[in-house]
Amino acid sequence: MSAIYKSAESVSPKHPDKLCDQISDAILDVYLTQDPVSRVAVETVGGHGKVFVVGEVTSQTQVDIIPIVKRLAGNLEIDSRIVAQSPEIAQGVDTGGAGDQGIMVGYACNETPELLPLEVVLSRKLNQFLYDKWPYDGKTQVTLRDGQIESVVASFQNASQKELTQLTKDWLIQEPLAVINKKALNLHINPAGDWHQGGFDADTGLTGRKLVVDNYGPSIPIGGGCFSGKDPSKVDRSAAYIARKIAIDYLKTRNAKEVFCHLAYAIGYDQPLEATVNIDGVQETVEGYDLSPRGIIASLNLRRPIYEETARWGHFGHSGFPWESSTKT
Repeated sequence: MSAIYKSAESVSPKHPDKLCDQISDAILDVYLTQDPVSRVAVETVGGHGKVFVVGEVTSQTQVDIIPIVKRLAGNLEIDSRIVAQSPEIAQGVDTGGAGDQGIMVGYACNETPELLPLEVVLSRKLNQFLYDKWPYDGKTQVTLRDGQIESVVASFQNASQKELTQLTKDWLIQEPLAVINKKALNLHINPAGDWHQGGFDADTGLTGRKLVVDNYGPSIPIGGGCFSGKDPSKVDRSAAYIARKIAIDYLKTRNAKEVFCHLAYAIGYDQPLEATVNIDGVQETVEGYDLSPRGIIASLNLRRPIYEETARWGHFGHSGFPWESSTKT
């Protein structure tokens, strides 16, 4: 039988793409704090001394984005271009319809306590472990062969190869989920050499460019829309969250190995065109949920300023968020 390989990566909160995600979601949080029904779609691009924030906002409040950007990215040149939401889009949302067409995929599996694929959890846990020591720009990657760790990649700004290698080995020993293929383990630590220029100084970032990291890793399909900077009237975000919750609910009530949930929407319509779950390979229609945008927002209480934290380490597998807990028995 041929071996099964699975790989996943994680990036630290100081990675330039993640900085942009956090800026967009921090701006969203301030709008929701002051006006919970704000409609926000904000994207950020940053790099080489400048941050540009662009998007559409309809709200009863005004937000000064400059201190938000400076808190997260430092004292950079900041430019913004924010306008009101298109009235042609608004007319569909005003009646409770979806703000755009799109497909959302929710997923849950029994491989880990986080109900996520093992390779995703391992790459994230290693990144968090190293980030605690070096709170800078960094990436980790884990490759599994038949469920055992065969290779690890770790690249972190301002960390020496020697220090990073030792800490990676320490993590492999102490992490309960890490089963090592001792005969074939390869460590690639700062493989291009130690580096000190990171974040916006070294590269550009863009909101929504780490979609696979934000979701379930490369082994699981995603719908395509990003989350950060979007208020919950955008089903790109809210329907992705309820799809995760549905997947968790079915996983637990059916004692399943893995569950996929697919939701599809048309702009201006409040009910999904598809609402299905695939439970260990068998497809069913989702039942028992209000899947209108308003219903999702109400059931998950999504008009709160909770989003900056989601932009740091991925949107799923963290306790405390309403889409991570099962209410079905």
